[in-house]
Amino acid sequence: MTIDAAPLEQPLDTLAAFLKAAGDPLRLEVLRVLGQNSFGVLELCEIMAIKQSGMSHHLKVLAQAGLVEKRREGNSIFYRRRLPPPQAPTEKLHGALFEELDETLLDTGTAERLAGVQAQRAAQSRAFFARHADDLPRQQELIADYDQYAEQACELLDRALAGAPARRALEIGPGDGRFLTPLAARFEQVLALDNSEAMLALARRRVREAQLDNVTLVAGEWPQDGERLPAVDAVVLNMVLHHLPSPASALKAAAAQLNEGGVLVVTDLCRHDQRWAVDACGDFWLGFDEADLVAWAGRAGLSLRESLFLAMRNGFQVQVRSFEKSS
Repeated sequence: MTIDAAPLEQPLDTLAAFLKAAGDPLRLEVLRVLGQNSFGVLELCEIMAIKQSGMSHHLKVLAQAGLVEKRREGNSIFYRRRLPPPQAPTEKLHGALFEELDETLLDTGTAERLAGVQAQRAAQSRAFFARHADDLPRQQELIADYDQYAEQACELLDRALAGAPARRALEIGPGDGRFLTPLAARFEQVLALDNSEAMLALARRRVREAQLDNVTLVAGEWPQDGERLPAVDAVVLNMVLHHLPSPASALKAAAAQLNEGGVLVVTDLCRHDQRWAVDACGDFWLGFDEADLVAWAGRAGLSLRESLFLAMRNGFQVQVRSFEKSS
């Protein structure tokens, strides 16, 4: 009797490619870096301190193994880790590998170079907001209706905090300060952190005009300057995550800032391909896949509470999510 081995070839080939890709220390370090954020080839070359030809080879091997994938942001191509594909022969190994990598620290030199790349991104963001602070609200209104997503964010916040402490909240990137008014009505103290002095000036004017005596505005970078802030019962990121150099790190830092049982509320764009938003609004990321936010929050120790999806202007969609830090 002849045994047909063909059905085994594809799963074994897949497994062999996976093990080959995961069998190189440098590629494992690249996967650890991509657990922090998405990066372009040149950024990865700088972080890993290797030439572009070498990095391109390693990324090709990782892509063939299904461990990384490409996505376009504006005119640039970025690499990110690929979530374990369901029912794949490597699904369990894939998930276990990422969990193990996320439990270990980056090499000191790699971590320092990664911080340098993220600092470059943050500087670009500050420069954009310094130039466009006055006309940015008008540009953003072309994308999303503030009143609509802010109302939903308040509803998710209220449901998450029902019966829970409401002593202190932190808003990251308050922009012109519109959301500080509802926060000030719900919390004893509100902190707001922004890296743009131009945007802080707009927020200060709004705080002063609304007589929000329980609001404190702080100049600084997130997440780097979060350590000098006290723990809070709620963190809010309203339409700001797509401006930050490292969204995954931002959510991890938000989780660390929360008291046990605290809530994180995120409103942001769903994944889109409208590249004009990069130039008009300073967007670094073209929104996010729904699974990305849940995966990043989950790795940070946050569990999803609720999700709402709102149709916005000019074909954009906004996701409003609440997460809880389990006690």
